Amino acid sequence: MTIATPTIRVRIFAPIMQDGAPRFPFPYQPYSIQEQFMEALYRTLDEGKIGIFESPTGTGKSLSLICGALAWLRDHEERKRRETASILELAEADGSGAESQQDTSQRSSSSPTAPSSAEPDWITDFVQKKAERDHVNKLKGEEMKRKRREERLELIRHNAQLKYALKRKSSEDEEAAWLLQLSNSSLGEGQGAGLEDGEEELIVAEYESDDDAKRKNRFCDEDDDDDDELEEDHVTKIYYCSRTHSQLAQFVHEVQKSPFAGDVSLVSLASRLSLCINEEVHKLGSVQLINDRCTEMLKNKHEKREKPADEEPKRRRAVAKAVCPFYKQEGLQALRDEVLVKVRDIEQLVTLGKETKACPYYGARLAIPAAQLVVLPYQTLLHEGARRASGIKLKDQVVIIDEAHNLTDTITCIHSSVVTGTQLCCAHSQLSQYQERYRKRLKAKNLMYIKQILFVLEGLVRVLGGKVGQNPHTQSSQPGTELLTINDFLFKAQIDNINLFKVQRYFEKSLISRKLCGFVERYQAAEVKVNVSNKENRRTEGLGRFLQSLQSGQQAQPVPTPDQAAAEEGRQTSMASPMMQVEGFIFALTNANKDGRVVVQRQGLLAESSVKFLLLNPAVHFASVLKECRAVIIAGGTMQPVADFKDQLLLSAGVSVDRITEFSCGHVIPPENILPIVLCSGPSGQELEFTFQKRDTPQMIDEMGRILSNLCNVVPGGVVCFFPSYEYERQVLAHWEASGVVARLSAKKKIFQEPKKASQVEQVLTEYSKCIRRYSHVGGSQTGALLFSVVGGKMSEGINFSDELGRCIVMVGMPYPNIKSPELQEKMAYLDKNMPLVGGRSPGQALVENLCMKAVNQSIGRAIRHRGDYACIVLLDRRYSRPATLRKLPDWIRTSTQVQPNFGAAFGSIRKFFLEKRQQRDGA
Repeated sequence: MTIATPTIRVRIFAPIMQDGAPRFPFPYQPYSIQEQFMEALYRTLDEGKIGIFESPTGTGKSLSLICGALAWLRDHEERKRRETASILELAEADGSGAESQQDTSQRSSSSPTAPSSAEPDWITDFVQKKAERDHVNKLKGEEMKRKRREERLELIRHNAQLKYALKRKSSEDEEAAWLLQLSNSSLGEGQGAGLEDGEEELIVAEYESDDDAKRKNRFCDEDDDDDDELEEDHVTKIYYCSRTHSQLAQFVHEVQKSPFAGDVSLVSLASRLSLCINEEVHKLGSVQLINDRCTEMLKNKHEKREKPADEEPKRRRAVAKAVCPFYKQEGLQALRDEVLVKVRDIEQLVTLGKETKACPYYGARLAIPAAQLVVLPYQTLLHEGARRASGIKLKDQVVIIDEAHNLTDTITCIHSSVVTGTQLCCAHSQLSQYQERYRKRLKAKNLMYIKQILFVLEGLVRVLGGKVGQNPHTQSSQPGTELLTINDFLFKAQIDNINLFKVQRYFEKSLISRKLCGFVERYQAAEVKVNVSNKENRRTEGLGRFLQSLQSGQQAQPVPTPDQAAAEEGRQTSMASPMMQVEGFIFALTNANKDGRVVVQRQGLLAESSVKFLLLNPAVHFASVLKECRAVIIAGGTMQPVADFKDQLLLSAGVSVDRITEFSCGHVIPPENILPIVLCSGPSGQELEFTFQKRDTPQMIDEMGRILSNLCNVVPGGVVCFFPSYEYERQVLAHWEASGVVARLSAKKKIFQEPKKASQVEQVLTEYSKCIRRYSHVGGSQTGALLFSVVGGKMSEGINFSDELGRCIVMVGMPYPNIKSPELQEKMAYLDKNMPLVGGRSPGQALVENLCMKAVNQSIGRAIRHRGDYACIVLLDRRYSRPATLRKLPDWIRTSTQVQPNFGAAFGSIRKFFLEKRQQRDGA
């Protein structure tokens, strides 16, 4: 049966026209490539396709995305309003006529002369009319909600000062009540807490059912109980995500400068670490600890709301349960409305939260349904659990993923998991102590699942060659690496008889990991005194001794390297809640057998050994985004080669080829402002081929030194040299130090080296910039600075080497990944088995080459950051001259690339390039 609904005949598929051409509001006259970008973006969104967009850094990609996408959203909403108005008008005009027609059809179909059929005409007409009425009623409801929402926001815009005054008065009253509560809390804590008051919240609630019922969104739905308006439908919106908070903040600033700043409703999402304004919680520092404390305080808030007021005087100690003073429905709703009427970044949102005494984290999430543009980090969008917890609904919405050159790796990392032997032993000990202490208070099903989790932990430790109940730092294991399918790993660990899906649901519903974290926090600190019997003390003292043994065992380890020291904080956080890591690993084991592998790494000591889940098929987690969204835009400054995105993420997720569109634009700089050169040999005629077998030879290292010395003689300002690895950089610099190359280079350029610690990067870059500016003004024998960096390191992505900071980028060799890595070998084997051949080569080999060229493109893209910039790019390896390799360079670089078989001609081109630029500058 076909159900017809009235539709408007006129459809608008182009932006507002001006002089016969599409018009996009823009803060200035856009470049032609920006207009092409916006037109292609508009068309992709309107047709509901998946677009891969490449626009080099410096071409105004962010503004093009903003103006193109918001222009489409503006027209889409206008189109919907016109269609709704037309349908409502048509239904109102034909209302009485439709009823008479329905009566006529019913009378005619009931007459003896009506033709007999399986479905009489009057039934068909009735169903059609009912569908039309339902559709009209739905449109009326949506239109009423839209008008009410717009009126409310407009009222807020005109009455901002009045609202702030009311909020200040409300905040003062709340602050007085809060101070009184803190005082009472301190009194209660000073008296000591027994099991009933202090530990009741640590006990998991009764677990009744294993049914896979619809989970209640504990982070959003509970917030919505008090206000029906918070359950409003989601308007059509654009989700914009990027890798870092700084990139998101930069995007928001671009929106603020755009013509849409006064009209668009934008909300920025971030973690509690970035948005929390409760100093008592924020000072915990760790993301996990902040999340746990916030969730606990929110739970206490709801319990306090449900408790009868007359019970308070009877048990004063119950007041000691901390609640957050910034989580109040009135304040959150006011903050939500303020967020929707003005574009703000994360810092401005935090400032607003402090002014209004309302939580920015939850206030921003309440603004999601009515927001037209939601700005959020990768992890929140790409993980289904994070989307569900944040209240994000992708159905028929638009998603823009920016800086997406590493999207495949990002999805893989988000859904991979690793847990160490120390964490497994610690989690087992903690849970055993927890079970022993609260055995009499736990229900049967809780005890059953806790025993299953303990059984799984024993199996995981057994796979690593150890035993639970002993210090992992004193247990030895046979070194080696083993790679297993999920099913084989479950059999090897002897946990194949455990239903991990039910265990996963138990983790989610019981919140056992959070309860255990609170239990450990209570007994781990030496200053916490527990008012329990001697027998109960003996139950928990084993946990304290075990935690102390772990700590002393860690302190006995050798002095960490800089890389290990940088990761120490993360490891300490993991040790604070090891069951969280175990929970993530168990969740990972519920993936399909063919989509992942488990890497078992034994390092000699159980404490240093680990089991890691490696996701081989990221498309299985990206498919839900592609399926639900109206359109998805994957954008970046350097997207080449795009084969990885199409094969591993899109086609593998079931996207048809005709739904995928590609757009790549050139750079805004003139062709004469860039000089890319593939150098095949050095000054002495030594062929440049930095393969793993040849690159360590003294001849190759010396030749590289001669090339750099010559370049430093003619290149002004800064030279950035990228090595394929830290180890090779160390080896080369040691050789040059002994042979005098470093001294020759220092005579022309002051030498800087990329630090291994991320905290030192800013300092090195500052000194590097100051040095170049100083020598450009003062002059002398030195003409700038030389920075040694590493591909894939701290300075190969996101760093701006514009103008004098990067007049020449030198790429040493081709940075292929470690082909002997078990993870990479398994990924290659998976692709070879499940993907078609790529240009006559195996998909695994194509993956290795693509990983190499992605890293190269990111590194050489650090130069040329705006229209007036210029730079030389030197690729030191004859293998770059291969046609297949050249095709994987960005179009704007490849079209200008020169392949020079000998050094003389290349050096002449470079000297001429910078001489002409100097003459142009002096002439100006």
